[in-house]
Amino acid sequence: MTTIEFKSIGIIHSPFKNLEGMPIQPIGARGIKGEIHLNYEYKEGLEDLEGFSHIILIYYLHLSKGHLLKVKPFLDTEQRGIFATRAPKRPNPIGISVVRLEKIKDNKIYISDIDIVDGTPLLDIKPYIPNFDRHNDDEIRIGWFEDKHHNATEKKSDKRFLD
Repeated sequence: MTTIEFKSIGIIHSPFKNLEGMPIQPIGARGIKGEIHLNYEYKEGLEDLEGFSHIILIYYLHLSKGHLLKVKPFLDTEQRGIFATRAPKRPNPIGISVVRLEKIKDNKIYISDIDIVDGTPLLDIKPYIPNFDRHNDDEIRIGWFEDKHHNATEKKSDKRFLD
């Protein structure tokens, strides 16, 4: 097995000091504000980003301990394979969220619609481009989640996924 190392490029700050009560996905976090404090050495890389309304954050799920290959997702009663879920107890605990970019000031990025716990290490930022990042295809299937996604905005985090 190959070992890969990543270095945090900054820290994500949010009002969520612990996992309980935190929104599960950005759709449940509408209007919730946060900040990214980018390590100053990467500040120049923010040039031209402010022209985008949304950004993709890739981060390390630092509170997730160990991994499971089968989990019971937050909107389901059945065990599912980890790769068919967004549960955090993954072999590589990497999270991805699309958030609204409000403004950039110096090395601070002000965002909203944040579903990330305070103090999360940031690995990368990418601009969200709808025509590239979203498929408008009638063939899209969302598997076991098809009859459950309507309830996603009401759910908050469940600490059982991280312990």
